Amino acid sequence: MKTVAVIDYGMGNLHSVAKALEKVAEGTKVIVSHDPDEVRKADRVVLPGVGAIRDCMAEIIRLGFDDVVREIVKNKPLLGVCVGMQALMDFSVENGGTECIGILPGRVEFFGNELRDPRTNERLKVPHMGWNQAHQTIEHPMWQGIADDARFYFVHSYYVLPTGPELIAASCDYGISFTAAITQGNVFATQFHPEKSQHTGLAVYANFLKWGGE
Repeated sequence: MKTVAVIDYGMGNLHSVAKALEKVAEGTKVIVSHDPDEVRKADRVVLPGVGAIRDCMAEIIRLGFDDVVREIVKNKPLLGVCVGMQALMDFSVENGGTECIGILPGRVEFFGNELRDPRTNERLKVPHMGWNQAHQTIEHPMWQGIADDARFYFVHSYYVLPTGPELIAASCDYGISFTAAITQGNVFATQFHPEKSQHTGLAVYANFLKWGGE
């Protein structure tokens, strides 16, 4: 039986992610694990995350999952979710500056306290929280059966700024245009929470269980 491992490093809504994956698993075993060796053996891996990036990275490094993730992406599909997506970048400005895993080139920036709607000049709340549209910028197996501009659930104060537009799989508008999904090789990652995004989110997880990478 194929397996998908949800990395447990003590940060993230692990059980919500696991339950969402189980709903679409269809013959794939879902495991939640803090054991690097068990994660290495899985056929595909999910890196979730919530909270402050400094705390997330401290635990990822302490448990050795930074090296595990670097190994996995060489030949297996990896899905990053929310702060798990941000952790895959080179660097985040959060917490005074935090070095990340460095699999995807780019930075994580703060929306700022003066974010405004460019049409109305109305001040926008940070964090960006709630439903918003993801504008698909490339064709990708992870978008199979998902309509362009489908709505997903976001909760974040920081956003990913990749080094090149070719990495962006979807964008979203909230005061500025920011990266809603990013991809490179065997990696796909989303700023939104698929497990909180009802049927469209479940479709993302279902596609991940079918995607062979690259």
